[in-house]
Amino acid sequence: MKSQLAGVLCVAVLAIVEVPAFGQAPAQAPSAASPATHVAVIDVGYVFKNHNRFKAAMDKMKDEVMAAENGLKAERDRINGLMEQLKGFNVGTPEYKKLEAEVAKAQGDFNVNAQLQKKDFMDREAKVYLQVYTEIENAVAQFAREHRIAVVHRFDGEPVDNSDRNQILRGITKPIVYLEPGIDITPDVLKMLNGAAVAAGGAPARR
Repeated sequence: MKSQLAGVLCVAVLAIVEVPAFGQAPAQAPSAASPATHVAVIDVGYVFKNHNRFKAAMDKMKDEVMAAENGLKAERDRINGLMEQLKGFNVGTPEYKKLEAEVAKAQGDFNVNAQLQKKDFMDREAKVYLQVYTEIENAVAQFAREHRIAVVHRFDGEPVDNSDRNQILRGITKPIVYLEPGIDITPDVLKMLNGAAVAAGGAPARR
């Protein structure tokens, strides 16, 4: 009997200890800053548009493409000049045949160089995109781990132009119909990617 009574008293004491006083918050209440969900979204397109190193790489490549196009234009003008000279010779003469061969070789070289340059720029562009997207993935993974986010969905935060039919169709086919603004981690990830540049110059304002 004594042992049963002691057990009942023990349970009663534990119950008294574990029940918080009236109006007292629980010892481990969830932080108000913590998200209520373990799901987040990110606007990858927005990150690309405002990624400092990506924009710098694209601007540099744009200048190189322009320089290459100017070089090709100069070569095309030279070939056109040779073709005009060709009209001044009689067909079948040694001078005509020599210049004709030069024009044919120049045209062939021009086409090959143009295709090689185009392929080179496309390959380099793809590598830049892959490098930056890998950085985005790593930053998202790090942010998700630090904030206990289980899933990060991709979404398009670009506003829809209601006067454009294609924009309207794009808007109504978005996979995410509604989201709480607090689960958009785009600014946080962009700040991680831009690093000190963001701290010094300020992060681009979200729409």
